[in-house]
Amino acid sequence: MRTVLDYRYGGTKVAGMTFSIVARSADGESWGVAVASKFLAVGNAVPAAVAGVGAIATQAAANVAYKGLALSHLDDGATASVALQRLLEEDDGRDHRQVGIVDSDGGAASHTGTACLEWAGSVIGDGYAIQGNILAGSEVVEAMEQAWHDVSDPGVTLARRLLAALTAGDEAGGDKRGKQSAALLVVKEGAGFMGMDDIAVDLRVDDHAEPCAELARLLDLNEFYLTASTDDEKVQLTDELEAETTLLVKALGFPDLVTWAGTRNYEMRVAEDGGWVDRKVLELLREEAAEVAES
Repeated sequence: MRTVLDYRYGGTKVAGMTFSIVARSADGESWGVAVASKFLAVGNAVPAAVAGVGAIATQAAANVAYKGLALSHLDDGATASVALQRLLEEDDGRDHRQVGIVDSDGGAASHTGTACLEWAGSVIGDGYAIQGNILAGSEVVEAMEQAWHDVSDPGVTLARRLLAALTAGDEAGGDKRGKQSAALLVVKEGAGFMGMDDIAVDLRVDDHAEPCAELARLLDLNEFYLTASTDDEKVQLTDELEAETTLLVKALGFPDLVTWAGTRNYEMRVAEDGGWVDRKVLELLREEAAEVAES
């Protein structure tokens, strides 16, 4: 089900432009926010999320206290709509706020205050809330929603779907004043580095001519350095391959493959016992060894 909400035109208070999408993955295991703005370091102010609880974007004249308050309400069992209602009831500045919330069950809610500058508005649907203010037009949130639905393959991560939606909004005109920053936050239980926390993705582009494109580059790096190799990416070390890698890492001054990988931040792409190595990491080892040999 899709709902169009709070289309506002005009206003009396100047506030930071932002467009964002807050969403839950279709499998109900991940929550996240993607946001872009003509505003320095938008990732510092707008997004917040807790695995198993929900996610929020607070923007326009952003009330950053909304982040902790909303997540607390959700954690106590409130739906996204109820959490939003509580936020607005307690805030005299509600007319200047814009906020989107998704709860643990994928329920979504969004608010655009009457004082938000044009074009401002939002759309919500099953598992997502999309909102923006000081936009080129309604086509920005419409393009974001379409991109969200277009990238629906269950094999695509929530981070990729969020980024696709954000990029579509950017390409549809985004902020009518220009570009500056973007951010991507995704949480999932145990998805953090080495499984030690729930932060699957936490990337920020604070000041850049093309922040969404830079965010995409960083997401590629995040997936390589901070996620484990898939079975398809693993190469089992045969006796012959083990002999090769041992020779290469020793030529680089390391006692074994695991030690070399650790110094290059490839810990999640080499087996602790050295039984397999990521295909890309093997290529990088060969390239590094060849460069040293030629120097």
